Amino acid sequence: MRLGFTMRLGAAFTFTIFSGLVTSRTFQRRGTIVPESQHVIGSSSANDYQRPQQPISLTSSEIPGPLKGFVAFGDSYSSGIGTGVDGKEDECRHGLGSHAELIATDLLASHGGRNSSAFQFLSCTGATTQDIISGTSDSQVDTFNTSLPVDLALLSIGGNDLGFFDVINACVFRFYNFYSGTCEAALANAKAQIESTEFDERLDVIIMEILDKVRWEKNPNFFITVTGYARFFNELTDECDNMSFGIWWNGPKLKKDLRINMNAMVLTVNAKVRKTVDLVNSRFTTDKLVFIDYDQDFDGHRFCEEGVKEPDYDRKDTWFFLIGGPDNTRNGTEVKQASDLETLPPDSALVDPASCLEPAQRSGDWGKLALCYMAMTKQEPNVQFTRGDFVAENSMWYVPTYYGKVFHPRSLGHEIVRNKIYEAWRARE
Repeated sequence: MRLGFTMRLGAAFTFTIFSGLVTSRTFQRRGTIVPESQHVIGSSSANDYQRPQQPISLTSSEIPGPLKGFVAFGDSYSSGIGTGVDGKEDECRHGLGSHAELIATDLLASHGGRNSSAFQFLSCTGATTQDIISGTSDSQVDTFNTSLPVDLALLSIGGNDLGFFDVINACVFRFYNFYSGTCEAALANAKAQIESTEFDERLDVIIMEILDKVRWEKNPNFFITVTGYARFFNELTDECDNMSFGIWWNGPKLKKDLRINMNAMVLTVNAKVRKTVDLVNSRFTTDKLVFIDYDQDFDGHRFCEEGVKEPDYDRKDTWFFLIGGPDNTRNGTEVKQASDLETLPPDSALVDPASCLEPAQRSGDWGKLALCYMAMTKQEPNVQFTRGDFVAENSMWYVPTYYGKVFHPRSLGHEIVRNKIYEAWRARE
């Protein structure tokens, strides 16, 4: 944390986490109550990533109102990993189906394809608050070009700070086999991370840095949408108790308690982000931020839905990716996923068991972490994949996106996020 960081905060952030990993109490948020079938807790962290691409010029009849330009900050849930590319995938794993790209496409269509607005796509896979905040290497805030017109900022952050990958690895996939540690330890670490106020303080500062950089007092219509996350599982079904997403034979089962705990983690992160949004808004006479909660819109589209045998690679109605799974773009939409099926050269540093771990951890890229863990596990005798397509036919490893897109929204999920942003936009008109 940089010197003087906490001195910039105008108010303390307080938040209560339930003492147990599973609870039947009702969890209250601003203006909403989470039903008793939902639960709340916590997750750990990751760092460093590659510099975002240059701003793109662009402005749909579906767009709620005029927009001169917008900027997207955040992590892989914002960059749209796995949702297709046109040509070669960039280091930030920007996808054509990301909600940010969908908004940019609508803007272009609304003006007949004329480049009449500016879109700065700064979101990057692996990003944490440390990678967005000003003054750090390749800071997204510092990269933000305010000489271009901008009326709106999209922000998605928290999953990497609060350790989504650590829990998903230890509790679901176990990329590093038994070296992945116990699920209980991962959840306990997650809970400790989420009980800390460090993430809240960083998020607060990032939001204020963005507002200050656009000179909000001279740009009163500028606002920021801060998106949450969606729960991964239907936690009520019984048949999923005997199913597994594990990479290696005898992987962990998707027991109901596990699904409840992981859903609770997501709800708690959402509440944590919402609380900071409310705190910042309390400093202004007019709200400058809107929290985008799309979780309930994913009902019926999670893993372990009624009658679904997981892993179901053919189910388009699941709005999260599986490892190597296809996207679920609409009929007639060209799917550009060839880059997902590319393989790494045999001597790739990403799968060198002796040296891959430190740079993978520094990157925060789920795909690089998964690749390294699997490469190290393959050195062990008598290990076997649960599926033959986790590697290519020639036993070559696929590129990081093949593995790293797992548990991220597919294109239809990103459409929902876009629509919720439009709802918030219309409400401000």
